[in-house]
Amino acid sequence: MKFHETELQGAFIIELDRMTDQRGFFARSWCRKEFEDHGLVPDVVQANVSYNHVAGTLRGMHYQISPYEETKLIRCTRGALYDVIVDLRPGSPTHKKWIGVELTQDNYRMLYVPASFAHGFITLQDATEAAYFVTEAYTPGAERGLRWNDPAFGIVWPRAVDVISDKDAAWPDYSE
Repeated sequence: MKFHETELQGAFIIELDRMTDQRGFFARSWCRKEFEDHGLVPDVVQANVSYNHVAGTLRGMHYQISPYEETKLIRCTRGALYDVIVDLRPGSPTHKKWIGVELTQDNYRMLYVPASFAHGFITLQDATEAAYFVTEAYTPGAERGLRWNDPAFGIVWPRAVDVISDKDAAWPDYSE
């Protein structure tokens, strides 16, 4: 795997190191030792799949509060999506900053999202599926969210939002 730290400290884009031959390729998409060598949390306790019928479906921006913060590793396994993360760590030099990364079934990229980051995505193609691994089980009482268009962050989405849950559309304005 090739680890590329983003401008948000602790967040990484991870590319597969593919070994190709006439059959196709083989690549490792998870290795505890490599994650530990990069100072990343290697403990996965839950794996999730998100399937989305149509392009323009937005999910997010989600996170969990202490002591249930989640570190996530996201990969698009079908279709294409634009994945966004926001640094919510108090005192971080990139507090309230965001990045967006295109993850597709063809680029095989993964996004490593540290704890105390909000996460969401918009689908760029119909029938898009994302798989993600998390370090903490979903805990309903600890769930929080940011509204996808909250002016406190100024996230620029690459397309219009056509489908969003009532819950995700109604997150309140961000406050410290």
